[in-house]
Amino acid sequence: MKRVRVVVAMSGGVDSSVAAALLVEQGYEVIGIMLRLWAEESANGAALNANRCCTPEAVADARAIAELLGIPFYDIHAEQVFKARVVDAWVAAYAQATTPNPCFACNRSVRFGFLLQKARALGADFLATGHYARVARDERASPPRYRLLKGRDARKDQSYVLHVLGQRELAYAMFPVGEYTKEEVRALARRFGLPTAERAESQDLCFLAHGDYRSFLLRHAPEVARPGPILNTRGEVIGQHEGLAFYTIGQRRGLHVHPRVANAEPLYVLQLDPSRNALIVGTAQELGRRAAYVPRMHYVSGEPPAEPLRCAAKIRYRAPEALGWLKPLPDGGAVFEFDEPQRDITPGQGLVCYLGDEVIGGGVIGREDNTSAA
Repeated sequence: MKRVRVVVAMSGGVDSSVAAALLVEQGYEVIGIMLRLWAEESANGAALNANRCCTPEAVADARAIAELLGIPFYDIHAEQVFKARVVDAWVAAYAQATTPNPCFACNRSVRFGFLLQKARALGADFLATGHYARVARDERASPPRYRLLKGRDARKDQSYVLHVLGQRELAYAMFPVGEYTKEEVRALARRFGLPTAERAESQDLCFLAHGDYRSFLLRHAPEVARPGPILNTRGEVIGQHEGLAFYTIGQRRGLHVHPRVANAEPLYVLQLDPSRNALIVGTAQELGRRAAYVPRMHYVSGEPPAEPLRCAAKIRYRAPEALGWLKPLPDGGAVFEFDEPQRDITPGQGLVCYLGDEVIGGGVIGREDNTSAA
């Protein structure tokens, strides 16, 4: 009887290593694949900053793990697709005065786009990653339906960045560590004898050096450094900003306002207005909104709810869930109306909706002046 073949996206880290080890232990035919992603180069072509997801050390570690587990290992060049679909899109979003999350594009276009195609070409039945999430298959439906669920470890849950997946992708997706806590995963790594058991995690974007997005933007989109006025909510000019790309909703520090204003009540970024190249600031009492508008809403099931849905939503990866109403719009967008004002609803970030542990769907938050569509 033919064994089920699974391609595991390997990174040289503990989560993907344990995912591969668990699948080997469970009797699957496992193949490890590591993607070589774009890394910034200097003018003479030399490496300027390594991509944290595929440094030479990480490639060597992933290869060593595969050898230890006795599975084939391939590293595949994905520099061009990653640069075009993730990095360039991220830069373009900042140039439009939004604050993007590149993990959405990476999961949609690279991991469960480019890599899934490679896995299927190798005859794989599934693609596994080290994400902390789960997939539930509903056999009662015809064809079977798939539900995306939170990982068991609430502190590590990554369902937020996976909300871009739909029925086609989830039919092939496996998340072997989603049933475990991070501590349990490290314990499994020690049991399997994996050298990644105690490896520290990187929290910064993989293609940035030391998380310095400002310098990166200045090298790749210098036009974003276009100074403009800082306005209060009465439309008065109270300072000058350095470029809208360098600010985000809720920011307090780094605002260059007139001294007489700076010594008064603390001010926060309320809005980025690219039409006027203006940064709108206000007091803590003026910060916060009740509604978030999503121009293009994606639903994991493939269908929007037939009527407004009472559920919870997150507006950033690390934000707490907040209750409210999801209201689909006829044009494919949606508005989420929160019970309580949310401090940092930020265009470019993701609004992701949950019903208990299940991900309903999500999308990129649009500008606040569109919330009137509700």
